[in-house]
Amino acid sequence: MKKQIIALCSILFISTMVTGQQNVKLSLAEWSFHRAIQSGKMTNLDFPRIARTQFDIGVVEYVSILFDGKGSAEDTVYLRKLKNECEKYNVISNLIMVDGEGNLGSTDIADRDLAVTNHYKWVRAAKFLGCHSIRVNAAGEGTPEEVQTAVIDGLGRLCEYASKFNINVIVENHWGNSSNPDWLIPVIKAVNRTNCGVLPDFGNFDKVDRYQAVEQMMPFAKGVSAKSYDFDEQGNETKIDYPKMLKIVKKSGYSSYLGIEYEGERLSEDEGVKATMKLVESCW
Repeated sequence: MKKQIIALCSILFISTMVTGQQNVKLSLAEWSFHRAIQSGKMTNLDFPRIARTQFDIGVVEYVSILFDGKGSAEDTVYLRKLKNECEKYNVISNLIMVDGEGNLGSTDIADRDLAVTNHYKWVRAAKFLGCHSIRVNAAGEGTPEEVQTAVIDGLGRLCEYASKFNINVIVENHWGNSSNPDWLIPVIKAVNRTNCGVLPDFGNFDKVDRYQAVEQMMPFAKGVSAKSYDFDEQGNETKIDYPKMLKIVKKSGYSSYLGIEYEGERLSEDEGVKATMKLVESCW
């Protein structure tokens, strides 16, 4: 009997390796539906329900500029409604991608101070909703060296504030300096806080090798954005080698959620999300 059990486990393990199904953990990025939300066909409050009922995904990633109105992050009534929707559909809030709150890397100290404090409300909103992180940008005007120095200060102070709420502050490669890991990683190291990290996005690279860049970023990753644009007839992403990219992610030992983020235009948002999910699950 013991030998039979061992043999059965071996078969199941081999089958798992062959099919690639190794319990991939998926979350759903709200940016996948930015067209529907910005056109009024869908709202931020609809997002948890749609994630669960249409895609059977129980973890969501919000986008601050898609909330229902400026300042809604400070509206506890609104946040309670959103949290109630999550509870109703058994959905976990994972993170908030924060945009439009100023440059943490501004070389003007007054502008940088304002950007830091503008992010505070999103830290508090993330805590209320049960998120583990807010995603921020490392932007600013000036030379790469000047912006880097400024970002270390702005990001560091924001991380200090967020640590009081047990919230991570993670930087996405969001074009510009931040898409160069040789610029970004020294920032994370200089901030030197356990709640500071990165969110590698598969798509946001232009002047560097995306695969090497993600490999460099993964040791500091507290989230991953599985970006997609379009697919060929076989279901492969046309710009990103997903088997290669996911191999890098797995090799790093990363075991948290992969955020499904469709940013294409040829397919509908629903179709794009489903195609991305299928590709990730087949390659994992």
